[in-house]
Amino acid sequence: MKRLVVISDLHAGHEFGLCPPAWWAQVEDSGARRTKAAKFQRQLWKFYTNAIDSLKPIDILCVNGDSIEGKGQGTGGIELITSDRNEQVQMAKEAIDYAESPTVRLTFGTQFHTGKEEDFEAILCALVKGKVAIHGHDFFSVNGLKFDVKHKVGSSAIPHGRHTAIARARLWNVIWNSEHERQPKADILIRSHVHAFNYCGSTSWLGITTPALTYNSSFGIRLCSGLVDVGMIVFDIEDNGEYTWRPILASFDKLKVKAEKI
Repeated sequence: MKRLVVISDLHAGHEFGLCPPAWWAQVEDSGARRTKAAKFQRQLWKFYTNAIDSLKPIDILCVNGDSIEGKGQGTGGIELITSDRNEQVQMAKEAIDYAESPTVRLTFGTQFHTGKEEDFEAILCALVKGKVAIHGHDFFSVNGLKFDVKHKVGSSAIPHGRHTAIARARLWNVIWNSEHERQPKADILIRSHVHAFNYCGSTSWLGITTPALTYNSSFGIRLCSGLVDVGMIVFDIEDNGEYTWRPILASFDKLKVKAEKI
């Protein structure tokens, strides 16, 4: 059996992204937002490390894009722990290396976060430990089970519409394969970007949008209404290609909003 763990959207460098202890804000920092971020950073890191520890040994770690936050242009940088993208890469590297996976598959995220003139995730690929590869659109097989992995996918303003984008990705994969023989026909499709866990499929395929490892950006709070999930996906794949899978979703205190008494 081989164990594959999929994580995505770490957004390292954002104050509510996945943050190793060396970069934690102090709880007593002035300002309600900074104090909230400091507490969140600790809870998210504890969730991540506890989940990863429970899953070890991990044979393959798939990191599906937006590993760093970037310059923070949309908010003037006020939500960043650091605007130095090289330092953000170091934060993401520490989180990825924590999994101690001998094989790491990276995919490029959105250029808004990871660099328009340069690819900072390519730098990350060069630094991460293990047998590491990075692609814009990744195809690989594990014990004969074929994966189609890409970061970006569309979303929907309605809950039942969230299945559409991943189902569309499946249809395109079938067309690329059957009509043009230019892609392998995938058993499993993985997409991220939308920060929400969702899945659909049939007896012959499974499509998943992954939860994120970040939360609480002002963009999401002000402009989005859909449910956001925090967590990861794990696959256990037998040597004959049969598999089981499950999400591991976070549910700690700082994910919950309470009504303010006035």
